[in-house]
Amino acid sequence: MEFELRFVSEGSIPKSLTKAHQYRLLNEPMHAESICRDVLGVDEANQQALNILLLAITDQFDSQLQERFSEALVVRTRLSDPYRRVYLEGLIYERRALAIFRRGGEGVEREVYKGLVQAMESYERAMELSPSDNDDAILRWNTCVRTMMRYPQLAPSLTG
Repeated sequence: MEFELRFVSEGSIPKSLTKAHQYRLLNEPMHAESICRDVLGVDEANQQALNILLLAITDQFDSQLQERFSEALVVRTRLSDPYRRVYLEGLIYERRALAIFRRGGEGVEREVYKGLVQAMESYERAMELSPSDNDDAILRWNTCVRTMMRYPQLAPSLTG
C-alpha cells in the first residue's frame, strides 16, 4: 500500500503553527518538524514555520547531529529577516557545540570551544542588527560565556 502526503488548508496555518510550537515545548521535535513541513508545503516562505522548523531540527542534534546540522544551516538561509538569520546561525552553532559536549569523548573540549566561539561571533553580528528592545543575542552570548566559565576545560587549542 502506498501513502501520499496530504495538504493542509491555508486557513489552518495559524492553528497548525501553534501546535508545532506546543510540540517543541513537549520535547516532540519530530512532530513539530512535520507540521512545519506541512505548512511550508502550502506557504513555502512562511517565516514562522521556518523559525519553528529550524528550532525543531536543532532540538534533534543530540541524536542526529551530522545530518541535521547542515539541514539547519540551509533552512536558516530561507529566513528573510537578516537579524533572525544571523541570530539563529549562532543558535545552530551553540546547540551543535553543546550536543558534541554532551556526547563527550576524547578531545571534544577544543571542538566545543570553537563551536561556542562561532556562536558568539554570530551573536555579536546579531547584536548589531537587533532592534533596540531585543537583547536575545546578548542573552545567548552570556550563556556561551557562562558555559565556558563553568567548564574551564573548554579552551582554545594551544597548538593552533
